[in-house]
Amino acid sequence: METTAVATVRRFNRVVTQRVGALNDDYLARPRPLGASRLLYEIGGDGVDIRTLRARLGLDSGYLSRLLRALEAERLVTVDHDIDDHRVRVVRLTKTGLAERAELDRRSNELAQTLLDPLDHAQRAQLVEAMTTVERLLTAGLVEIVTEHPTSDAARYCLRSYFTELDTRFDAGFDPDRSIRAAAEDLVEPAGLLVIARLGGQPVGCGAVRFHGVKPAEIKRMWVSPSVRGLALGRRILLELERRAAAAGATTVRLETNQRLTEAIRLYRRSGYREVPAFNNEVYAHHWFEKTLNSQ
Repeated sequence: METTAVATVRRFNRVVTQRVGALNDDYLARPRPLGASRLLYEIGGDGVDIRTLRARLGLDSGYLSRLLRALEAERLVTVDHDIDDHRVRVVRLTKTGLAERAELDRRSNELAQTLLDPLDHAQRAQLVEAMTTVERLLTAGLVEIVTEHPTSDAARYCLRSYFTELDTRFDAGFDPDRSIRAAAEDLVEPAGLLVIARLGGQPVGCGAVRFHGVKPAEIKRMWVSPSVRGLALGRRILLELERRAAAAGATTVRLETNQRLTEAIRLYRRSGYREVPAFNNEVYAHHWFEKTLNSQ
C-alpha cells in the first residue's frame, strides 16, 4: 500500500511540474526560472527581511543569495540593511520589479485558466475541490513541531495569543493569575516542556505538558492559530505531548477545559479521553478528562 502511495505522489509531481512549466528555464515566457519568479511574488509590495523569506520558502541560504543576486542584476530588487536593525537585511521590489510582478500575476492567471478551459463545469469543480484538499494536506505536512523554551519570542507569542483567545471566549473573560499555575519553570525539563508548531518559520500553535513522575502528567496551554485550523494540527500537538509524557514515564495524562471550547472537547473525546470527576480546583474548568497512555 505504501509503495503504491509513493508512486502515486511521484506521478502527481511529474504531471504538475510539467503542466505548470516548472521545468522551463524561462518560466511563463519570462527570462528566469520558476524559483526566481516565485521569489518576486513572496517579496511583495512592502518588502521582507531575508530571514523571513528564507524561513517562509524553506530555502538554503546560499541558493537564496544566488537568486537575489540574479534579481538585483535585473534591477528588479534592492537589498539593504534595515533602518532600525543593521543586522537585518531587507529585500524590496524596485519600480521595475513591481511591474514585473504584476506581469507575472497576469500570466499566472492565464496559465491557471488554461488548466480549467479544457474541462466541463463538473470537471472544473472537481479539480478545484481536489486542489483545495491537496493544498490543505500539503500545508499540514509543512508544519514542524519542536520543543522550545517558554520564554522565547515564539513561545511568548503563542501563549499571549492563547490567553487573548480565552479572554474573548470565556463568559467572564480570563485572568491567568486566577488559573492554576503553569509558569516558565514548570514548562522546562525535567518539570515539563512546551512545544511550538511552526509553518513557514512562523509560530502557529503550542502545547505544554507537566511531568509528575509516575503520577498522571498534565497537558496545558493547547492553542492553534485560527489561520491553520482545519489542518488537524491540534491533534498532532496532542499526540506529541502524549508521546513526550509517555517517554517521561507517565502512564496517564490529564487535562481540564472550559465548556466554551467545544472544538477542544470534541478533539479530546475523539482522541480517547474519558470524562472524569474534577481532580483539581481550576476555576475556569467545566470538564476534566483523562487518558491511559498504554491503552493507545
